[in-house]
Amino acid sequence: MNDSFGARLRARLDDRGPLCVGIDPSPALLTDWGLDDSPAGLERFSRTVVENVADVVAAVKPQSAFFERWGSRGIAVLERTIADLREAGTLVLLDVKRGDIDSTMAAYAEAYLDRGSPLAADAVTLSPYLGFASLEGAITSAVANDAGVFVLARTSNPEAAGLQRLVAGQVLAGATAANAGHSPFGPVGLVMGATLPELEDSLTDLNGPILAPGLGAQGGTPADVARLFGPVRHAVLPSVSRAVLADPKRLRGRTLFYRDECAAHLSGVVAQG
Repeated sequence: MNDSFGARLRARLDDRGPLCVGIDPSPALLTDWGLDDSPAGLERFSRTVVENVADVVAAVKPQSAFFERWGSRGIAVLERTIADLREAGTLVLLDVKRGDIDSTMAAYAEAYLDRGSPLAADAVTLSPYLGFASLEGAITSAVANDAGVFVLARTSNPEAAGLQRLVAGQVLAGATAANAGHSPFGPVGLVMGATLPELEDSLTDLNGPILAPGLGAQGGTPADVARLFGPVRHAVLPSVSRAVLADPKRLRGRTLFYRDECAAHLSGVVAQG
């Protein structure tokens, strides 16, 4: 039985539809929810998101920074959140955006990808800006632990466009090489923003998943995702955070709306204008 990250992601996408929900407990959102900006508020926020969305989406993406700001107390909440997500059967994509070399990268991989770690996720986000080869240790660890990585390629924040355009081809080439021979997806995905005006590189040979943040608050729509990633739409995991987190009373309903809209557009049920 294939228990690789790619196989688990394919199964979740087929079973639950194409959507990842972020857990981004920023101070502003905690206040909007009527919660204290404290570890207790952080835990209540995270638990509420898990309870409302973990059974209906393919993946959930905790943003590590909002937990780290509380030190060991915040990390303890993150550990519990990861455990709760795993119990609910959803994939955990931990948004840490780590990038370093040699022994340091190996330590990050041990923390976030090793099955024995309390912070072990199904996949993590990585930064390639010390060179794609610097990620080799993390990729090797991901394969050994049936996990995955999502490497920043073309993100949804506009100020990154000039720099990322210069190196996106190298990142794509490295990911494609790492994914060769794997099925249904290789272990190396790319982060490609749903708000991009167009794709400048072909992704048809990537053989890996695409995490597409930027739905909702950043202006991306399910139609944008389908337009951008048409030839590889089967591999896309759109991600939404603030647009569903803004109101806890509408959290589940908004999540189902985005999930179903993404499924309809990516399946071609909704005609593209």
